[in-house]
Amino acid sequence: MTKSQIVEVVAKQANLTKKAAREAVDAFLNEIIRKLQKGEKVVVSGFGTFKVTKVKDKKGRNPQTGSDLVIKGHRAVRFLVSKSLKKSVK
Repeated sequence: MTKSQIVEVVAKQANLTKKAAREAVDAFLNEIIRKLQKGEKVVVSGFGTFKVTKVKDKKGRNPQTGSDLVIKGHRAVRFLVSKSLKKSVK
């Protein structure tokens, strides 16, 4: 499902114009992004949890030269599916 399809569904089910639905979906997604950038956890009850985790430095190897190198750690977004969503998909 694409973002434009989500906008269409929201417009139809909430009885909104497509423009209003697009603004609502964009506002929702932008707020999730903003909270994750701050390192906060976002919980959508019945759907799941978005959270930021730190990935540690790890050893790697350059495939062209064979030399060892260190891949720097970074922050990554993780999504944990809620139990009710897991059950409904099974």
